[in-house]
Parts: sequence; structure tokens; C-alpha cells
Amino acid sequence: MAKYRANGCGPAALVLNEEQLMLQESARDFLRDQAPVRHLRALRDTACEQGFSTAIWQQMAALGWPAVAIPEAWGGLGFGYTGLGIILQETGRTLTPSPLLSSAMMAAAALLRGGSEAQKSALLPAIAAGESIVTLASDEHRQYRPQHVTSRASRNAGGFVLHGNKCCVLDGMAAHTLILSARTGGKQSDAGGISLFLVPAATPGITLTRRRLLDTHSVADISLSAVQLPEDALLGPMHEGFAILDHALDAGRIGQSAELLGVALQAFEQTLAYLKERKQFGVAIGSFQALQHRAAILFGEIEMCKSLVLHALRQLDADDAAADLAECASMTKAKLAATAMRVTAESIQMHGGIGMTDEFDIGFFYKRARILETLLGDRYYHLDRFARQRGY
Repeated sequence: MAKYRANGCGPAALVLNEEQLMLQESARDFLRDQAPVRHLRALRDTACEQGFSTAIWQQMAALGWPAVAIPEAWGGLGFGYTGLGIILQETGRTLTPSPLLSSAMMAAAALLRGGSEAQKSALLPAIAAGESIVTLASDEHRQYRPQHVTSRASRNAGGFVLHGNKCCVLDGMAAHTLILSARTGGKQSDAGGISLFLVPAATPGITLTRRRLLDTHSVADISLSAVQLPEDALLGPMHEGFAILDHALDAGRIGQSAELLGVALQAFEQTLAYLKERKQFGVAIGSFQALQHRAAILFGEIEMCKSLVLHALRQLDADDAAADLAECASMTKAKLAATAMRVTAESIQMHGGIGMTDEFDIGFFYKRARILETLLGDRYYHLDRFARQRGY
């Protein structure tokens, strides 16, 4: 578990400690040098099937990034989700695709919460080393409804047989193992009756279809036809998998929020630089009061988001009560999604017409913000979820 030293401000101060600042600087330097936005352009232009560079991923693994949030008992560094969130923020700055969110954060969170000792020992060290990519396969509909599960798992003599479909599986084309949700009881919209299963991606009966998103990242749609699984494929208690899934999804939402913060920060900083360089009527457009006011509002929103993200990451590390974590995750995702969309849209406007061209990077940040805003529930889903958690 990460230890928080607040430079004399007390343990609750929302600032990074010395070790975390060193991690942030190291991640920023690596990504700036090895995976800037032109790296994303190259992936787009070559139509990379898995959506990320294997060479860059191997370098991330050598730096220990997939191991940051995994406890030392299972081959990790035990630096906490806060450390991984810091790295995800920096990947947001450079728009670098990787399985950090899907495998090292969400899948690892599911295994840590619901896995048996044998399952943890088999998968967590491989995730930490970057040797195995594990991802969640829970979505089934265009409208985000994680409880609405129609894929079914039935018992047979050898264990289970699965039928159904999953969509928009993050890093699904590169995954070695899938954590699949399937209904073993209850009605199709009930949280009860959902079970989770560990499924090797190469299992007969699984068909993966690549789908390319607006921001060049890749997801997979999955078809399940009579997929045979052994008894020990069950992750967590039978019929009670949704609590594990929801915890993993909340970890992902907080990780997404960290990445959205990086997207917003980089778009804002690039826009400030442009306002100082671009001249009209013989003066820098940054001297125009209307643009200064707009930039000041964005600055204030981003500063608030920094505190929200760090607080949410610390709550995830503290493993707070489910209701508190759910509220925090939804509040953070809703605010970061709204802010990143506003910052990137304003950034394009303040760049003028050239902001819409492929020559400038700013449009890539808008596209990434739009995708992250939608994945794992958009801002409206999370505003509603937060209100329901508060009893409204």
C-alpha cells in the first residue's frame, strides 16, 4: 500500500509525495521520448490490429508499470493504485495506447477482490510482469448497462458451458485471458445471478472481431458459442459476481479519470502555448481579454479535477466501503468527463479553423476525451448513479 507523505501538510493533503513525484517525472520523460502523439499517428496509419505497440508495452513492463498496483505477495511492487493512476495520467498526455487500464488496473482489481489463491498465483504475477494481458468482458449493449447480462452459463458434467455475446472489450484482441460475466440465475437486469468466469481467449467457441474506435484505439466484440469451462474457471462465489465486477469497473472508472486529467492538461497547455504564439492585428491572441477569461475558467476546472482524481485513487487504495467508493468513482468520472470534453472542445475553438485539421494534434485529444467519456458509463450515467447512491 502506498504511503502518503504530504510535505508537512498532513496525511490528508491532496499532493503527491516525493516518491510519487519521481514516478510521475520518470513516466513523463519515457512517454515524451518513446511514445509521443506521432506514435499514435503511426498506429493509426498502419491499422495496428491490437491497437497498441508490443515494443512499447514491453518497455513499460521492463519499467515495472504493470506491477505498480499489484501487491508484492503476487509479484507486484505494492505502490498502490495511486501510483498506477499517476502513470495513466501521463499516458493521457501523450495518448499512448496500452493495456495498463484494462489488465493492470481493472482485471487485477477483479482478481484481488474475488480470486482464489490459486487464481491469483496463476495470473497476477504474469500481469505484473506484462507477460499476460487479462481484460474484462462485461458490456453487451450500446447503452451502458453492466447489470443487464443476457449471456448465460449453464452447468454440465465437466463444469460450465457459455453462450452469448460481449461488445467493446478493451484490448480484447490482445488478451490472453478474459474475465467474462454471465448469468447463472435471476432476471436479465438483476445484479443477483451474475457470475464471473476466467476464460482463456483461445478457448474453442470464442470468436473475436476487432472494432476500431474514433480515437484509433481498438476493442473487440466477442461471440460465445458452447464455450466449455472447467469448474475452477468460476471467479468468486456463484451468482454473486456483480459485486466483484462493479469494484473492478469502479477501479477502471477512476483510472479513466486519471487518463482524462492527462488529456485535459496537455490540451490546455498546448492551447496556452498557441495563444502566446498566434498573432492577430500585430499582437498575440492571448492578450485578448475574452480568451484570457476562457483560459482562466478552464484552469480552475482542471485544478479541481486534480484533487478529485487523487482523492479517488487514495480511496481505491484504502479499499473503502463499497458505497463510498461507488460514489467517489461516479463523481470523479462525471466531473472529469465533463471537464475534459469542455477543455478539448474549447482548445479546438481557440486554435481556430486549423484545430480541426489533421496537421495539429489537438483534435486527437478531443477524440480520446470523447471515447473515455463514453466507456464504462458516460457523465449522465454516473450523475444518475451518484444520485441513486445518495438516496435520490
